[in-house]
Amino acid sequence: MEGLEITIITKSDILKDNSEFRVDSEYYKKEYLQLYKKIYGSPVIENLVFMSDLSTNGSFATVASIIHDNNPRVIPFIRSGNTGDTFINHADLEYISMEAHNNLPKSTTHLHDIMMARKGKIGGASIIMHDEVNFNCNENVIKINIKNKEEINPFYFTGYFNCKYGKKQVERLSTGNVQPWVSIFQIRKLILFIPIKSFQLLIEEQIVKSHFKLQLSKQEYSQAETLLLETLGLNNFEPTTDAVNIKNFKESFLSSGRLDAEYYQKKYEEITARVKSHNYDQLRNLVDIKKSIEPGSDAYQEEGVPFVRVSNLNKLGLSEPDIHLDGTKYKDVVRPKKDTILLSKDGSVGIAYKVSEDMNAITSGAILHLSVKTDEVLPDYLTLVLNSKVVQMQAERDAGGSILQHWKPSEIEQVIIPIIDKHIQQQISSLVSESFILKKQSEQLLETAKRAVEIAIEQSEESALKYVEEALIH
Repeated sequence: MEGLEITIITKSDILKDNSEFRVDSEYYKKEYLQLYKKIYGSPVIENLVFMSDLSTNGSFATVASIIHDNNPRVIPFIRSGNTGDTFINHADLEYISMEAHNNLPKSTTHLHDIMMARKGKIGGASIIMHDEVNFNCNENVIKINIKNKEEINPFYFTGYFNCKYGKKQVERLSTGNVQPWVSIFQIRKLILFIPIKSFQLLIEEQIVKSHFKLQLSKQEYSQAETLLLETLGLNNFEPTTDAVNIKNFKESFLSSGRLDAEYYQKKYEEITARVKSHNYDQLRNLVDIKKSIEPGSDAYQEEGVPFVRVSNLNKLGLSEPDIHLDGTKYKDVVRPKKDTILLSKDGSVGIAYKVSEDMNAITSGAILHLSVKTDEVLPDYLTLVLNSKVVQMQAERDAGGSILQHWKPSEIEQVIIPIIDKHIQQQISSLVSESFILKKQSEQLLETAKRAVEIAIEQSEESALKYVEEALIH
């Protein structure tokens, strides 16, 4: 029996906070029961908020016909993958038309609405900031508007549902499902611990500061991208839309081994010609490339060495993996080292991120490890180039023509990289470095806010205030 977790509960315990009469063992894990003891007696959010989603705009058929029109798609359409990390993640946003947006008023975002996912990437909450007003959201996202903002601060509400007391409630409700999913009825029954107003305002202050740092981080990164494109004369580059490009057999299949027409679009020739008008080299001459492993889902564990997949990778960082591997079994598998550039080759191809320090993590076989082996390029500069249109269009050309995108390592080795003046590379690297410093500071402020909420629940609001004060000093 050693190592088994056993929880003994009474019938009254089963009926408590269990309107669906769940009797599966996962629902009664000790960690859930211990967390609930701390917040038991707090109000449920259905009495405190208004909720809406895409379906509140009309029937399924009506909404589907509205969304799938043929008008230009210009309005960001928030999905579950864009939510759950305090702020809306703008990567991979989908879009709907202005006409569709105007016909979906009940799922339109307003300032300081709170978005929670109910399917897919569930857990956590994201608050709508000024630049996200008048977005829209799909059927897997619940839009929450607080009734009395004097009593409940929307920033505090967001921070609470991103700390363990909020996230674990949602996690508990989703257990027992093949795919993570919670109903709007279950979300209404979530419990909210309500502290004094001054503490809520302190949490708002930390989150607002975090958002400001994050925006500065994005600005620094954007400046680095602009400097690169200006140096290459590509800042105003608009590829041709000409769909016709005539090639003979020698210029096509014999040189590339490709027969699909998409590969020979003129826009790809234009971008490589622009790059080749400067000093350049192939990627294989600049880096050593190592492959990782694909252990299969049978090897996945809840604990162990974090397993980083493409879904955890973006150009601004790595999200926390929810899958782990046996560290002993995979002890000889390559780990990311300081200045390693992680590059995705499957799925969302061409995403590059430079690791700032050695990591005890294992990446999936869909991610390559690039180590700079020459002083011709700086690691931060090369990472930015890989994420820029210079390389993204080469990736699009190579990996196109298939349902599941796959960028062959042999193609990646031949990617053309511009080699610009070292002084400008250093300027770009400094901007990128400053961007990541600001992003780290933003993340630290959020962690402080979340931990302060937990301390307020576990100890006292006074202890939480002291924690925040000490965190700001350090």
